[in-house]
Amino acid sequence: MSGVLLTGASGFIGRHALDALLAQGQEVHAVARHAGSPREGVSWHELDLLQAGAAEELARAAGAERLLHLAWYATPGSFWSAPENERWIDASLRLLRAFGEAGGTRAVMAGTCAEYAWGDQLLSEHGTPLEPATLYGACKHATHVAATAIAAQLRISLAWARVFFLYGPGEAPGRLVSGVARGLLAGEEVPTTDGHQRRDLMYVRDVAAALVALLAGEATGALNIASGRAVPVREVVSLIAAEADGPGRVCFGALPARLEEPAVIAGDVQRLATEVGFRPTVALEQGIRETVVWTRAAMRAGELPGSGQEGG
Repeated sequence: MSGVLLTGASGFIGRHALDALLAQGQEVHAVARHAGSPREGVSWHELDLLQAGAAEELARAAGAERLLHLAWYATPGSFWSAPENERWIDASLRLLRAFGEAGGTRAVMAGTCAEYAWGDQLLSEHGTPLEPATLYGACKHATHVAATAIAAQLRISLAWARVFFLYGPGEAPGRLVSGVARGLLAGEEVPTTDGHQRRDLMYVRDVAAALVALLAGEATGALNIASGRAVPVREVVSLIAAEADGPGRVCFGALPARLEEPAVIAGDVQRLATEVGFRPTVALEQGIRETVVWTRAAMRAGELPGSGQEGG
């Protein structure tokens, strides 16, 4: 047994996780609907994990010791309520069971901050109630509950990574940073809310690095993958505008705030810092700058991503 089985390898996080694993010298079995470019150390598995028998076939073929499972339905906007979430519960659990039965011993699976009851306090793995308000959050939570039981049954060391809000180069259209950057770079006026709500944003490369560090460690159970800092959305938008030469084209307050939207969503990162030894390295200003630079180049080249599937 050796190597890492990485699902969602062509997705927003997965591409960066693949780079991080290869930088460690890992042998990676990378799973995606469409295989990426040939790379030393990567064995591509082109398949759809939602198909019957796909997970079992993959686990046997890979024979990997560790699993980093990122694949899920992730189309911006629609993923909150999409019925595809229900199918991914079954696919994820079948994969974990097949991985364990094939001899795998360590797994990290991607959850979400949407599993929590959102409020104004730091969301903590031990202190915050789990009361998902969306189908997406409910399906991730259900997967975690069942995966914990399967892992205990098969003696798999399992960590459940609750990922908060992320951004960066390669982000699909429809999210906050990508939407504002593209609108301003296209010379458009961009309407936003008043921007007083605060969110925990983490650069995608840091998210991937945190997941890879978690996979290499021994921490189990739920861990937040977050920066631990709640930033006003207005500040984020202003940074984008400054980099995209569009401060005068941001229309703060043109969109109404959603009544059900909490004022603050931020994660307690004590476990990530103390048990995994990970802290983000990319400051918000640097991350926004790199994202706008990438977006400008991609727009000029006509190479903007359109996929909302975390590859697999």
